[in-house]
Amino acid sequence: MSWGSTTKRRASLFPMATPICSISLFINVFLLLLSLSKGYAVEATKSYLHIVEVNSLLPPTACNHSSRVSSSLSLEVVHRHGPCIGILNQEKATDAPSRTEILLRDQYRVDSIHARLPSRGKFPEKQATLPVPSGTSIGAADYVVTVGLGTPKKEFTLIFDTGSDITWTQCEPCVKTCYKQKEPRLNPSKSSSYKNISCSSALCDLVASEGTKTCSSSACLYQVQYGDGSYSIGFTATETLTLSSTDVFKNFLFGCGQQNQGLFGGAAGLLGLGRTKLAFPSQTAKTYKKLFSYCLPASSSSNGYLSFGGKVSQSVKFTPLSADFDSTPFYGLDITELSVGGRKLSIDASAFSAGTVIDSGTVITRLPPTAYSELSSEFKRLMTNYPSTSGYSIFDTCYDFSKYETVRIPKVGVTFKGGVEVDIDASGILYPVNGSKRFCLAFAGNEDDGDTSIFGNVQQRTYQVVYDGLRGRVGFAPGGCS
Repeated sequence: MSWGSTTKRRASLFPMATPICSISLFINVFLLLLSLSKGYAVEATKSYLHIVEVNSLLPPTACNHSSRVSSSLSLEVVHRHGPCIGILNQEKATDAPSRTEILLRDQYRVDSIHARLPSRGKFPEKQATLPVPSGTSIGAADYVVTVGLGTPKKEFTLIFDTGSDITWTQCEPCVKTCYKQKEPRLNPSKSSSYKNISCSSALCDLVASEGTKTCSSSACLYQVQYGDGSYSIGFTATETLTLSSTDVFKNFLFGCGQQNQGLFGGAAGLLGLGRTKLAFPSQTAKTYKKLFSYCLPASSSSNGYLSFGGKVSQSVKFTPLSADFDSTPFYGLDITELSVGGRKLSIDASAFSAGTVIDSGTVITRLPPTAYSELSSEFKRLMTNYPSTSGYSIFDTCYDFSKYETVRIPKVGVTFKGGVEVDIDASGILYPVNGSKRFCLAFAGNEDDGDTSIFGNVQQRTYQVVYDGLRGRVGFAPGGCS
């Protein structure tokens, strides 16, 4: 079964009913039998598809601010290459990465995650001469928040990342090399609350837990070397971190980077939201109980939020964290099934045996080749009335919508352990790579079924995603940004 195209004449979803009752009855019975033969539930096909305007899948040039109000502390989340970043953005539009560059960086991150998973990765970890608390590739690093550091407080734009541990920012003085950022770099000499960590302290041992302990003039050093070649090197220190007038954390452990290089695109540094003791959720556990959530907007032209603590809505459905990832900084889940157009795909459960990482920094969801093949095949079968076009980078299922104003695309569902189904938003099903001339199915296959799946940020769009570290679970609720 395929769904008809919608041209610029905006053809109706269903043809007008004939006044001849017998013919109408015959058509209804025929459609019912067809539905049953294809394994679809007995209800209108419309419920299993998205009807969208093509232009809505392309990011507008003006910022559309959300009016959402949270009962807990919320930081505004914006895309660092979108219009909501504001006039502080020093990066010209011409300097923003191309789609090819974004997808290449995304693959670096995927390879880096696979390398850091014990007995799962194919890519050997690079040995560094300094402690490496986190080595995941920075990837596209799409989303940023603004926090305060120091006394008096200075605001800094940080990439937030669920796959990283240590929080760091560029500092003065810059030694050898630093990259351009929006705000002035943090100057420790002008903050009364800044303090370097001694090489003999237990905190330095914590930072050095994944590498060799390194010091300079009795001060503890850190290094984060990412899989794409980006890095930050500097002093391990404590500082006052301010999220709001009432949420102030003294002696917050972070990295004060004096040698920094990489694809950070104007951000001052990184906010680590991983699972280890170095990460923000653990350092603030007494206040927030390792509970945080976010909503990523449908496009780079809208804003979302990152919230800490508060009450969990009853609309949130939780799936347990997988114990297989407890020794890693990653949040591991278990995918149990996929669906396209309301139809459960015939995929053996063993295809997902390597588990899944949910990651804020990976753009495109990666699936086992066996599962991706089934997903792509079914999607193609239901899109036969639209002209296909050549693949692009990691994508092999692409369409040309240049002659259409409105299109109908089958819904895609991802079900996690415990029956938690995430009905992917339309903005997370097709990924624009060349205006309306090429939209691609926004999923890709791993090299091998033994590689861990990754649930990327494009597929998380518009959902409230809740990380409950204390109870060992992750939850989803639709309509999270509104």
